[in-house]
Amino acid sequence: MAIPLLAYAPTCPNQRVDALGAPDDEAIVYSTDDQLSPTEMGNLISAAYRQVFFHAFKWDREIILESQLRNRQITVRDFIRGLLLSNTFIDSFYNKNSNYRFVEHCVQKVLGRPVYGNAEKIAWSAVVMTKGVKGFVDELLNSDEYLESFGENTVPYQRRRLLPSREVGETPFNITTPRYDAYHRAQLGFPQTIWQESVRNFRSYENQPKTGDPTLFLRMAQSINARGGNPSTTSVANLDYNRKVPYRSR
Repeated sequence: MAIPLLAYAPTCPNQRVDALGAPDDEAIVYSTDDQLSPTEMGNLISAAYRQVFFHAFKWDREIILESQLRNRQITVRDFIRGLLLSNTFIDSFYNKNSNYRFVEHCVQKVLGRPVYGNAEKIAWSAVVMTKGVKGFVDELLNSDEYLESFGENTVPYQRRRLLPSREVGETPFNITTPRYDAYHRAQLGFPQTIWQESVRNFRSYENQPKTGDPTLFLRMAQSINARGGNPSTTSVANLDYNRKVPYRSR
């Protein structure tokens, strides 16, 4: 049986602080409210993938959803819903995490802010438990907070990373929040400490020696044990020239 969203007290992170004349956020806002060129629409789609997947490989892309968005058959909010319900997102974030961790990921990616403590995690986890992943995603995208912050046509982004009193903003969510929880990272053997006895130097492709470079033959030349020939110690006075001159035999 579905239960209503439990009440939780919102804390006061950055997105609830007034800008006070400072730039609101250094992120680029992507929206279909303007007339976008094909290149600009591609940038918007890439921004949506970065927000939800962090990085989308070729086989992770939802081609049908992209086509519908380019033709304005669906809105950006529908596109975000499709990415959140895709097999890639379900397998990468839902199947490999607890409900609490999954809620933390979704709130950061969809609402653009960190969760309001454990109370909000428990409240949204109850929605996941009773309504499933689809019902939870619909609740997030239909919430007043999402509609007021991003509406139908704006790609979600991390809000208010900059504060007027700080030179450095908050670290992005996709860096501070690994995909796997600590329990699953331990099961997979992460982090791994690798000890190398020899130090390897990295050389970019431009700095690598090309064919015919003498440095490619340096090791071969060093491996050759070349020694000079010993000079002859025979005196000229002791040479028998009569025997050295060849004669033709009859």
